Amino acid sequence: MEVTGAVAGVRAVLLDIDDTLVDTRGAFRHALAVVGASHLPAAPDADALVAVWRTDSGGWYRAYTRGEVSYREQRMRRANELHERFGGAPLDDVAYDAWDEEFEAAFRDGWRAHEDAVTLVEALAEAGVPCGAVSNAAVAYQRHKLAAVGLEQVPMLVGTDTFGVGKPDPRVFLEGARLLGVEPTACMYVGDERDLDPVAALAAGLGVGVWIDRPGTRHDGHPGSHAGAGDDAGHVWRVETLTEVAAWFGPGATVR
Repeated sequence: MEVTGAVAGVRAVLLDIDDTLVDTRGAFRHALAVVGASHLPAAPDADALVAVWRTDSGGWYRAYTRGEVSYREQRMRRANELHERFGGAPLDDVAYDAWDEEFEAAFRDGWRAHEDAVTLVEALAEAGVPCGAVSNAAVAYQRHKLAAVGLEQVPMLVGTDTFGVGKPDPRVFLEGARLLGVEPTACMYVGDERDLDPVAALAAGLGVGVWIDRPGTRHDGHPGSHAGAGDDAGHVWRVETLTEVAAWFGPGATVR
């Protein structure tokens, strides 16, 4: 892919965390297998559980990022949708607290960095290009996650608790660029959800939007997450690995 002209003005990079730097899908699979074995009578296949969880047909996680429901409420709603789908007992507040304690412990145990995340972060450091994370989760939680997977060198800049909302709100991206000390047009954003990440970053005024579209990992059921969504096909760069992005900042590259 020829990208030199498109990223020649990039002076800093903002990064999504979940399913961009961290294999959150794999962590969800581990956590859902644990709670499925404990709480669902048929012990469904973990991949089936992940499909329902990530589809989030009620749209509860995105309601949370818009500031419409609390983090606890969105997760409890999704847990109950999972139970309804697979024959589990309804979860009241007490039952949900026990469920969530088990889920969260297994989820954290499953956190792993994508190998290409380390490649990209190291390439940016070697090129002298500052980077930071912007995420639709709380700052302290994501800072802990980055440290747990060995990416503590990536500063967590903006989360849902910064403004009370998450992406695609333009303030999230603009604050990230401000904290990195660059104009929005000199900032690249890299993320795995096409509409919430590169498309929204461009709409906020950032200079380059990159969609990391790992084969077999798309968020089915999320509007705009598939290729061809929106009217910005000429501006969003699609890659399948972060190693591709790292190469843009490697020796001989002209992006800086």
